[in-house]
Amino acid sequence: MRQHHLLSSAVWPACRPWLVLALSITTSGCAVGPDFNTPAPPAVAGYTREPLASPATDHAGPHVAAQHFQPGADVPARWWAAFRSAPLNELIRRSVVHNPTLDAADAAIRIASANALAQRGLFYPQLGANYTAADQQTSNMATQQGPADPAQSRYTLHTAQLTISFVPDLWGQNLRSVESLEAQTEQAQFQLEAAYLTLTTNVVTAAIQEASLRGQIAATERIIKIERDILGILKNQLQAGQAAQVDVLTQQTALAQVEQTLPPLQKQLAIQRDLLTALAGQFSADEINERFDLQHLALPRNLPISLPATLVAQRPDVRAAEANLHAASALVGVAIAARLPNITLSANPGSSAFKAAELFTPGTLFYIVAGSATATVFDGLTLYHRQKSAEAGLDQAGALYRQAVITALQNVADSLRSLQADARAVQAAIKAEDSARATLDIVQKQLSLGQISQVTVLNAQQAYLNTAIARVQAEATRLTDTAALFMALGGGWPAACTTPVWRDCVLSDGRRDTVRTADAAPR
Repeated sequence: MRQHHLLSSAVWPACRPWLVLALSITTSGCAVGPDFNTPAPPAVAGYTREPLASPATDHAGPHVAAQHFQPGADVPARWWAAFRSAPLNELIRRSVVHNPTLDAADAAIRIASANALAQRGLFYPQLGANYTAADQQTSNMATQQGPADPAQSRYTLHTAQLTISFVPDLWGQNLRSVESLEAQTEQAQFQLEAAYLTLTTNVVTAAIQEASLRGQIAATERIIKIERDILGILKNQLQAGQAAQVDVLTQQTALAQVEQTLPPLQKQLAIQRDLLTALAGQFSADEINERFDLQHLALPRNLPISLPATLVAQRPDVRAAEANLHAASALVGVAIAARLPNITLSANPGSSAFKAAELFTPGTLFYIVAGSATATVFDGLTLYHRQKSAEAGLDQAGALYRQAVITALQNVADSLRSLQADARAVQAAIKAEDSARATLDIVQKQLSLGQISQVTVLNAQQAYLNTAIARVQAEATRLTDTAALFMALGGGWPAACTTPVWRDCVLSDGRRDTVRTADAAPR
């Protein structure tokens, strides 16, 4: 303890003025370059030129479940709960827990955060320790007086010292570097939110597509049964001499053509199941147990529509573009500071003795305190062009941010217009299917009485097949476009979910994801 005290008492008086100078320079320094300001929200009040109107249908047509836009309402955190499907909720939960894409995005946040913390270390003096033990023997040839061997001297020197260096952040170069890295950490956080939103939306749309394929397969199988019944009627009429052989063959061809459309649908269904399994973070051999059909996916009726100013503050891709703009702004300051003079302060206190036990005793202590100033005089305009590159990068980031905002508003507008058209499309599809089915029923009855031609039968069958498939596709498209609207609005990532256990946070948040029974209805 006494030895350490001797070192401190010897070095501190000499180092104190330098440390005071370093502290005063650091605290009085400035940060060059532009200060980042959050961009102003878009100066628009809505997403369409005309006032926003909820999807409307023809009151004289078939009944279609209505949807209502709610301008200014918040998007629920678990927006997919509006589809009222317990299997869907469970599949999304497992996907969020096990999908590797989210693990990769989470690791990217840790990487960016660690880089920012590492850069912060340059705010402090850098301290190193060194110990050297050297055994030396010198030649005394120059002092030789006779033929005898010259006497030589040999000794061991022990040296222990500290190396202290400090570069005051005069122009805020390190401050701007930290600012840029922390902005990159924010960008990684928003990219995680974007990956989460994309994953949940993909699961919903994939489930809807599976339900659509099941509906198309069911409609096709229903048509196949009808065509087989008609073929049986024609065969009976052929035996009774009331139908021609060509009529039977024509019906057999029509039946085969419909049966030919079934395997591709079954193939698409199998591939869709593989996709859902992969989204859940499972191998294809470990296929998910959940099954989806249109009858068990309710249509969300009340759709929250965030205001444009809220959208840009919530949508993760826009926030990521804003964080990228912030990082680019800070890099301009880094480039400017690199062109300005810098000061380096250093100190090397230590002790040197012939024996290790004598280290830090009186008379063995030493120190070196130095300060240096450096400035670039000529570098072929290297630093100048690096600054220009950083400024161009800021312009690029600004343009990308503006494009992200424009695209976000376009996505919402597209989804709104799609839903407005979807309601009319579903109503028209139902009307066409009902009419085709009624026509086919009449044709079947007339065929059994031998009062109708085979061409009329074929036309009725084909019309019913087309309209039945179209109705299923129209209903699925309406569900898919509803999910696309939630995605375009940025989902509902809870603001408090920034902890390392964000999965528990987003999956257990119940304040904003309550969906009333009246909010969803059959299509």
